[in-house]
Amino acid sequence: MHLRADVTLHTAALFVHLASLVLGFGAVLSIDYYGALWLTGRKTLREVLDFTAPLHMPVWAGLGGLLFSGAFLHPDLTSPLTCVKLGLVLVLSLNGVQASALHRRLAALDRGPVPRSLLIRGAVTASVSQIAWWGAVAIGFLNSRH
Repeated sequence: MHLRADVTLHTAALFVHLASLVLGFGAVLSIDYYGALWLTGRKTLREVLDFTAPLHMPVWAGLGGLLFSGAFLHPDLTSPLTCVKLGLVLVLSLNGVQASALHRRLAALDRGPVPRSLLIRGAVTASVSQIAWWGAVAIGFLNSRH
C-alpha cells in the first residue's frame, strides 16, 4: 500500500517533515539536556520542571507533524524498516504520555529528595525516548536513500 503525492506536495511534505523533526526532537533534546543538568547538580529540580513544562507542546506538535507529513512521503508499508519505524513512533507516543505523567509526579514533590523509583523511571523514560527518536531518524534516512 502506497500513498502517492505529486512532486509539489511531496516537496511541501518533506519540508513539513523536516521542520517537525527539528521542532519535536529539538524539544526532546532540550528536555533531556536539562535533566542531565539536574543530575549533575547544575540545576535544581524546580528549575528543570519549570523550563521543560512548556516544551511538551512542541514535542507533541513535532510528532503530530511528522505523522501527518510522513503519510505524503511515499511510505512503503510492506518494508520491514518502515514497520519498525512505525513501531518506534508508537513507542515514542506511549513514552510521551508516560513522560507527561512523570513530569506531574516530579512537580508534585515538595522539594524533598526524589524517590529512587522516580529517578529510575526518569532514566528509563529518557533512554527509551532517545533510542526511539534516533532509531526513527536513522530509518527515515535509510528509507530516503531508496
